[in-house]
Amino acid sequence: MIRVGIIGATGYTGLELVRLLKNHPEAKITYLSSRTYAGKKLEEVFPSTLENSILSEFDPEKVSKNCDVLFTALPAGASYDLVRELKGVKIIDLGADFRFDDPGVYREWYGKELSGYENIKRVYGLPELHREEIKNAQVVGNPGCYPTSVILALAPALKRNLVDPETILVDAKSGVSGAGRKEKVDYLFSEVNESLRPYNVAKHRHVPEMEQELEKISGKKVNVVFTPHLVPMTRGILSTIYVKTDKSLEEIHEAYLEFYRNEPFVHVLPMGIYPSTKWCYGSNHVFIGMQMEERTNTLILMSAIDNLVKGASGQAVQNMNIMFGLDETKGLEFTPIYP
Repeated sequence: MIRVGIIGATGYTGLELVRLLKNHPEAKITYLSSRTYAGKKLEEVFPSTLENSILSEFDPEKVSKNCDVLFTALPAGASYDLVRELKGVKIIDLGADFRFDDPGVYREWYGKELSGYENIKRVYGLPELHREEIKNAQVVGNPGCYPTSVILALAPALKRNLVDPETILVDAKSGVSGAGRKEKVDYLFSEVNESLRPYNVAKHRHVPEMEQELEKISGKKVNVVFTPHLVPMTRGILSTIYVKTDKSLEEIHEAYLEFYRNEPFVHVLPMGIYPSTKWCYGSNHVFIGMQMEERTNTLILMSAIDNLVKGASGQAVQNMNIMFGLDETKGLEFTPIYP
């Protein structure tokens, strides 16, 4: 049985980890931490968890003694120093602190210096692309939600050199839970309900993460123009991607079917069928559709994920499974909730 700890257990991704891991046949939650609710039982704060473990302040000695793996479900910049205090524990960080190959990129976009970063054996935790490296990883940087939807949608096309990577346009829409569990006027019901708006246009911090991984796939310079939008729903991301090509839709579709043929969570839809966020609600599944705009030779790719599952906690559990030599679908086999 894998002994599991969660730091940040009362945020949305932390709570999703609790939900998934309580139903995992090979995992046992042995440590839960929350600075805000330390000293309380989790079910006192969130009765829906049915979890009577007592939340505590972060204690590296207790984590090292009681956990085989630790999930850090904290905002960017909060995990790095905590993780460096631990010994003999595998780490899966759901923030951005371990996602970048170059710490200078993190410093530029997140405003923090990561001292000693070059000494950490870390892997970018997108299983469909880095499965072999994840198997032996000590620290996994779990991908961001938007990058997961965009990278998986583009990977086959870039790998097979089917599209022009020079300029990739991404229009993405996310439910409000993607912003995390925090008090901010922008996320009040009256502000979000019956409204659709863009945010962080041309400056979202997920852009360098997308470009890093897409360039590794293509072997070429990639430029992503990314506009995210907030939509009045709780969960889900739908990314629509526009990229130039001189290939036929049939050839591209066949390449996608082949690329993802053995992937348990990635589903390439038949031509003419387009994905919906409702299809992956509460699950680790990804749905990818495509269409060709013949007049301009533009391939239009569409991908749908649940931002809290495949975009965060589900993918983290998938990474844990790989790190401990389990079938990566363990604890994640359930179908989406519909309607």
